[in-house]
Amino acid sequence: MDYDVIIVGAGAAGLMTAIIAAQGGLRVLLLEGQKKVGAKILMSGGTRCNVTNKAVSEKDYNSQQIIYVRNILRSFSNERVLQFFKDLGVELTLEPTGKYFPVTNSGKTVLDALLRQIKATGVTLLTEHKVRAVTKDQKGFIVKGDNFQFNAKNIVLTTGGLSYPTTGSDGTGYRLAQSFGHAMIETSPALTPLMTQDNDFKSLSGITMEVLLTLFINDKKQHSFRDSFLFTHVGFSGPSALDISRHWLRAEGKKQLTANFMGAYDENSLLTHLRHLQQESPHKTLKSFLVEFMPERLALLILKKSKLQGELTMDQLDRESRQRLIDKCVHYPLDVTGVLGYSKAEVTAGGIDWAQINPKTLESKLTPGLFFAGEIMDVDGRIGGFNFQWAWASGYTVGQALIKDRRST
Repeated sequence: MDYDVIIVGAGAAGLMTAIIAAQGGLRVLLLEGQKKVGAKILMSGGTRCNVTNKAVSEKDYNSQQIIYVRNILRSFSNERVLQFFKDLGVELTLEPTGKYFPVTNSGKTVLDALLRQIKATGVTLLTEHKVRAVTKDQKGFIVKGDNFQFNAKNIVLTTGGLSYPTTGSDGTGYRLAQSFGHAMIETSPALTPLMTQDNDFKSLSGITMEVLLTLFINDKKQHSFRDSFLFTHVGFSGPSALDISRHWLRAEGKKQLTANFMGAYDENSLLTHLRHLQQESPHKTLKSFLVEFMPERLALLILKKSKLQGELTMDQLDRESRQRLIDKCVHYPLDVTGVLGYSKAEVTAGGIDWAQINPKTLESKLTPGLFFAGEIMDVDGRIGGFNFQWAWASGYTVGQALIKDRRST
């Protein structure tokens, strides 16, 4: 047998799995189809790499088996991730948003540390080795690609999903898993920008502000995210838009996305505030009122959509006009026509079905010796380092399971 374990895919989950398994004395081969490893580590967080978050729980994730996600996250918590990278010489800093980044503000710092540890633990890393097929006989697994073949007792699929396919996430792992009979939860892009046909909003490209987005499905409120929001030349981006994108895309039935541009105000508190201004500041104009909460270009657009003049003063605002203004400020219906898709998605929703995976070890129930870690599974987190946290935790879990399996045989 050539190796104790072959890991397919040298992204975050693959690198973590390889390090943990090798630290336990296993002979590890890590195969990467691309010329370079860790592409998403280098590009995530605006190339800064959001390693993890201050507060992590299963509530930050989507999956059909969220309790399994919770247990894996607890097995290798964010505190243990911080210690792991500290031991590798990577100093992380906590930002006010709760996100942890390397103090160098460079994902290269994170990747270089992982690669140094890969080398130090004796992992064999081969790039430009695209796996085409995996089979199993009585001796173990046979991994084949163009002009290569390797054998191992165990195999781990850490090939990612379908997001940013130029990084190598092209669905290979799904096909390999399905060749062993594994079922899939339907996939879709997640954490991807929203598109619109509203040219008025496209004209606001470049404006960023905090916005509360709410998704209604069949007229019932289902999901809300309050975070930074960015107007783009094709639609909407920023954390709040990215977080809600997978829910909008996967929603069945009538769906409507609304935006609250007024910070902490909701309909009732804004109504109270406007009534107060009508009494205390009757000559304050609508434009001067709105620019206290939002950029002028957006304020002018809100007035246009409300069919109100910016020079109108508070004492001139009748009940019906006031309600129109409130509706456009806190319940603005965004015209969303679609998402930018996998090419700009930071993660893939859906994936390998948990029903055929051991939730404690992440080993296949169908094929002993076959394991999964990372984005390939039916798990996707919101923005903020949560998907990397899942990669580290699931990779650690598989690495430990491989070590335990070796000791028991």
